Amino acid sequence: MNDIDKTTQNIVELLREKNLHISLAESCTGGMLAAEVTGVAGSSAVIDMSIVTYANWAKEKYTDVTVDLLVQYGAVSRECACAMAEGIRREANCDIGVGITGIAGPDGGSPEKPIGTVYIAIASENKTTIKHFIINKEDRNTIRQETTRQALILLKEILIWL
Repeated sequence: MNDIDKTTQNIVELLREKNLHISLAESCTGGMLAAEVTGVAGSSAVIDMSIVTYANWAKEKYTDVTVDLLVQYGAVSRECACAMAEGIRREANCDIGVGITGIAGPDGGSPEKPIGTVYIAIASENKTTIKHFIINKEDRNTIRQETTRQALILLKEILIWL
């Protein structure tokens, strides 16, 4: 069992112990976080919903992302990740919502938001934590995998304190 598998196993155990349910809204990871979580036996007791909101219209329809937010901040922003996490939590009526957005490349980067720019937000009833990363990897899949790894690490840290 590798470190990611252990972390994911710990997350599912923490969610079960604390009787918490989680839902996920992923963009640049394309469902990788959901695949990790649902790969753990017993995860069906804690995961309520997972969606890949790749297109902006999907972010708007299924989470709290608004057109105004997208125009002002862009789809790759802390504001968008926050809205995704809070929106999926409310939509699923669950305890924890995760929102992930970023630029995995090889296209789409800019000087302000280079390839590898990622925002991960985790929302609970009382608090939303948002982390910004610049993942300096050359390969699209590696950026997606590292984003998933960072989301798992952040989620475990937050769950320990809930």
